[in-house]
Amino acid sequence: MGKTLVIGANGQIGRRFCQQAAAQGAPVRAMLRDASQQAFFDELGVESVVGDLAGDMAGAFEGCNAVLFTAGSGAATGLDRTLMIDLNGAMRAVDQAREAGIQRFVMVSTLHVDPLAGPEKLQPYLVAKRAADAYLMASELDWTVLRPGRLTDTAGSGRVTLSQDASTSGEVSRDNVASFALAVLNHRAPAREYVLLDGATPIAEAVNAG
Repeated sequence: MGKTLVIGANGQIGRRFCQQAAAQGAPVRAMLRDASQQAFFDELGVESVVGDLAGDMAGAFEGCNAVLFTAGSGAATGLDRTLMIDLNGAMRAVDQAREAGIQRFVMVSTLHVDPLAGPEKLQPYLVAKRAADAYLMASELDWTVLRPGRLTDTAGSGRVTLSQDASTSGEVSRDNVASFALAVLNHRAPAREYVLLDGATPIAEAVNAG
């Protein structure tokens, strides 16, 4: 695996991914909104760069071979941030990857693919995620979309269940999502979506089977 740009590196999944990548010696670059966030990554020995999904971020992609997008505006933000980060920011990241000659793009998305089936307060976020996913899937990039279940802070088991059924419900630890993303980036799987839940199958085995 070449160097992976982690967009949303200071989020809960992003931090776990960077920790695991550093432990495995996998080269990553953390894209951060603010230089004040860099201390955590400096301690890990992870390269970091300041970039803004709603502004300048072109330089963050240079020299990378893959992108992990795990950024999100969060349910508490207004519609303006949802549009700028979850929709326009994600689409711009796809465009920047193409312009930088990057082929591999892994998107951490949401389990719900039908916004009308989600909670009303989350519907604008779900619309943005659905549109951004579709934009990535329509690109010529080597893409993977991860659709994790209800996220928990439970310690990662290293074991998951994969499904193609978006109506599936269940939980998945953020540790396991990060581990699965790292495994997927190390494995040139065909373009596909994964509904990802905690389960009984070792992550490496699940990725290879996919």
